[in-house]
Order: sequence, then C-alpha cells, then structure tokens
Amino acid sequence: MMPGMKYYYSAVDGIVLHHSGIMETNFMEEITLYFTRGDDLAEVVLPHYCFTKVRGFSEDDLFELEEYARNNAPLIWELALEYRAADKNNN
Repeated sequence: MMPGMKYYYSAVDGIVLHHSGIMETNFMEEITLYFTRGDDLAEVVLPHYCFTKVRGFSEDDLFELEEYARNNAPLIWELALEYRAADKNNN
C-alpha cells in the first residue's frame, strides 16, 4: 500500500479504491483517491477531481474512474469525516 492510502473503499472489476483522510491544503480540505489495478495507478484529488498521478490506465479508463469518483464522492466524504472524528476521539 502506498503512503496516504489509508482507508479501503471498494474493489470493482479488478480496480481497488483506497482514499486518504481529509487533508488541509492551501486552507482547503481535500481527499486523495487511489485507484489501483496491479501496477496501474491513478490518483484523484477531491473536490477538484484532478488526476495528479496516472500510470497504466487508458483515457477511457480515466473517464470511467472520474465518473466513479464523482458518483461516490458524497459517501467518501461522509466516511472520511467519520474517520476523522473517530481519530480525534481516540487521541
């Protein structure tokens, strides 16, 4: 698992999605999504849906991954907020 890949979210058609916790960058909260398939990797930053790293995925794959990210972002944000609250309660 790569650094930042903190939380498992899903596995669909051989593509696994992990996500980071909520990070503050330039006074904005962001979550990085990590799509992996074997050695292939695509990192997407929410809420911008900006790919920051891509290796091995086709343009068609990236279109589908972005669509998946957009469709699942509300639940991923909700989970990340719950994880953050749990982490604060455990410290």
